[in-house]
Amino acid sequence: MAHLEPNHGGSFRPLTESSSKLATAQLGKREREVLEVLWIEGSATVQQVLKNLKSTLAYTTVMTTLDRLYKKRLLLREKRDRAFVYRPAISRSELERMRTNVMVRRFFSSSPMNQDALLSCLVDAVQSYDNDLLHRLEEKVRAAKMQQAAVAHPDKGGTR
Repeated sequence: MAHLEPNHGGSFRPLTESSSKLATAQLGKREREVLEVLWIEGSATVQQVLKNLKSTLAYTTVMTTLDRLYKKRLLLREKRDRAFVYRPAISRSELERMRTNVMVRRFFSSSPMNQDALLSCLVDAVQSYDNDLLHRLEEKVRAAKMQQAAVAHPDKGGTR
């Protein structure tokens, strides 16, 4: 699903993973809290976000946070009367997937020793956390290998 981001002409262009990498890598506590409100509400003005926050913040702080998230391309906004109405440009799961991708790519781009450490830690953590999750991880690895083999050798995996 393509996401939209405003361009200078007032129309929208697709929000790509690469355009949000920097934005998603560094979100503060306040930014995450504001995003949570918008994911629940769908869209809101500064006043509405302020009313739905768990913590007590000044109006100007919420306004600045919303503007920062908009500039990071994580929110869309539309002027209605004299106020902006903000809505998320991406879902919670898409944001987490992007943040995870950035972290994993950063880790795998370093030395092979770090890659082995990451894989070992991941398996150990998953195993100690949830045995069913370890089986799901194993299934995902198996499915990825099958998909990779099918792409590499399309004539061997098909039906006749």
